[in-house]
Amino acid sequence: MLVYPSGVDVSSSALRFLTQQLRRHRRAIGSRWRRLSAGCHALLTLAHLRVGHTYAQPAAGFGIGTTTAYRYVTEAVELLAALAPGLTDAVRTASEKAYLILDGTLLPIDRIAADRPFYSGKHKRHGMNVQVIADPFGRLLWASPALPGAVHDIRAAREHRIIDALAEAGIPCWADKGYRGAGGTVRTPCWGRWETLSAGQQAVNRPHAKIRALVEKAVTTLKSWRLLCKLRCSTTRITSLVQAVLTLHLTSRD
Repeated sequence: MLVYPSGVDVSSSALRFLTQQLRRHRRAIGSRWRRLSAGCHALLTLAHLRVGHTYAQPAAGFGIGTTTAYRYVTEAVELLAALAPGLTDAVRTASEKAYLILDGTLLPIDRIAADRPFYSGKHKRHGMNVQVIADPFGRLLWASPALPGAVHDIRAAREHRIIDALAEAGIPCWADKGYRGAGGTVRTPCWGRWETLSAGQQAVNRPHAKIRALVEKAVTTLKSWRLLCKLRCSTTRITSLVQAVLTLHLTSRD
């Protein structure tokens, strides 16, 4: 395999943060020697998450085995995932916001036709459902654990207790038609085709659509980590990957 110099569009603050966490983790477990330093370990993980290469490609670049690269990435991802904020923490942080925006996104996976629980009829492909909460500027605040793609957005929101948490905090939340009937503080547009809506209903739906569209910025932020654009791993690991990306985003933003 050929090796060439390359770059990765990740902030240096994310690299410093992950390096510090890995150093603390190594001291905590009493790890005396590693093939890669904590800094290179962090860089390997960030490159894998951001670019989405297979383990063999970064392993060749860092001069380690594929199995070693897998272990290093898994260790760092689990460490980051454990630092991700929970829903309660995210809602508490967002309590001063005027409102929040809720939406669901599908993370594509390489499943076969027989894996019906992972097939999304809405998106016509296999994937994992992840709920995203954004602030009024479209900045990513929280991402949920992953559920099979066949799960509808409103069911996913209820399983994660997003609706109850927002209602308890009294925070208004804007969402699309997929959350119709959610209740609580969730606001959805008027139901029906545009041409069948009354003038008043159309007047309500226009600003609602403009506000809700900002959540796409949060979804784009999540999927800018290109590993999440085509997941080839076990579905049991996807939640950890999403939570790790969330931690890196919030850390680099702060």
